[in-house]
Order: sequence, then structure tokens, then C-alpha cells
Amino acid sequence: MAGLDKRVNTYEEALAGLTDGMTVLAGGFGLCGIPENLIAEIRRRQVKGLTVVSNNCGIDGFGLGVLLEDRQIRRMIASYVGENALFERQLLDGELEVELTPQGTLAEKLRAGGAGIPAFYTATGYGTPVAEGKEVREFNGRRYILEEAITGDFAIVKGWKADHFGNVVYRHTAQNFNPVVASAGRITVVEVEEIVAPGELEPSQIHTPGIYVDRVILGRFEKRIEKRTVRA
Repeated sequence: MAGLDKRVNTYEEALAGLTDGMTVLAGGFGLCGIPENLIAEIRRRQVKGLTVVSNNCGIDGFGLGVLLEDRQIRRMIASYVGENALFERQLLDGELEVELTPQGTLAEKLRAGGAGIPAFYTATGYGTPVAEGKEVREFNGRRYILEEAITGDFAIVKGWKADHFGNVVYRHTAQNFNPVVASAGRITVVEVEEIVAPGELEPSQIHTPGIYVDRVILGRFEKRIEKRTVRA
């Protein structure tokens, strides 16, 4: 992208350069704040052999779950299986390589990747299968394992508002994994509900500065509810 204006007009342009075998980082938590239209574009492009990093893998038929349907994901790095029965079945059948990672560790691996920190020590997971094959050190009488940072070829992110320069604001809990994902991609693409002119966003309210963002696209969103609970 040339210049400071990060806006693109089509989803095809937004994901230009995405090819087989790449690593894709996806923001969101459950179905909250997921880049659903960018995921749909990945499906349309039919790229294969992807490594996808996200808190979870959507649900059957929506979100990242649609990429499982077409066997586009080779390896999934996530914190839990969630409500996705297909994810569970492919994991148990050995069709999908899965690295389950403690949620806080996953967030820190992405944050570290965006900050240029190659690895860090954490006590989370010590003494469990999570620690297998990893370096262990003792600090102040407590044992810690070394976790490597995560970066990706593409980061796909859902924001609320952005300006032409790619400065992004997230709405409430949709911040979740989106800010750390946005910082850790070689190419970061953000889809938003509204694009405003430069100067309209209050600087103190910006969650992701435009320096991290390469492309911004205006989208329309379905906003599904993962599990609806009602009172009798």
C-alpha cells in the first residue's frame, strides 16, 4: 500500500497476496468481534494448508468454522474448542493439527510478537502437557516455561470505527483479541462498521494506531449470538 490512505474497496483487494500455506491470525472471542467477511473471503479464495491462530474456531457454519468445512486449515492454534462440533471431530480424528494453548499465554504470545519480543517465560502450564519439550527455568523459587511469540503473514481484525489512516477503535468487549492480533501481522487487514475522516477519532480513544494497519475496508455484519439464553 502506498501513502497514508489505507482504504480498499473490495474484499478481494483486502486479502490480495494471501496464498496457500500462510499463517493467518484472526481476532475475536467466540463470535464477538470476529472479522466474518474477511473469513468469508478466505473461503471464497479456496486457499489451503493454512495455519490459523485464534482464540477459538468459530461455530459450525459460521466464522472460522466455514474454513474447516472446506479443509482449508491444516493447523489450528487456539485456546479451546468452543461450540464447534466439526473442530472437535477433526481434532479427534487426526485430520487437523491442533495446538491448544492457555488463553492468557496465547494473548501474550501475540502481544509479544507484535512488540518484537521473540519469547518470554510464564508459570502457566508448568507441570502439564503444555510444558512438554519446552525450556524450564527457575526464578525466585518458582519454575517457568519458555513460550515463543507468534506472528503471522496476515492478521484479520474486526473494528468498530477507523479513519483513512487505519487508526482503529473497537466497541466494548470486541476489543478482546483484536488489538494484539492487529499488531502481530506482517499484513494487517481491518474491517469496520464505519470509516470516518482523519481527525474525527479522539486520539485518546484509539485502540490500534494506524502504524500497525495496512488495509481498511467497510463491511456489513450479521452479528450472530453464539449461545442464546432466555428466561422462561
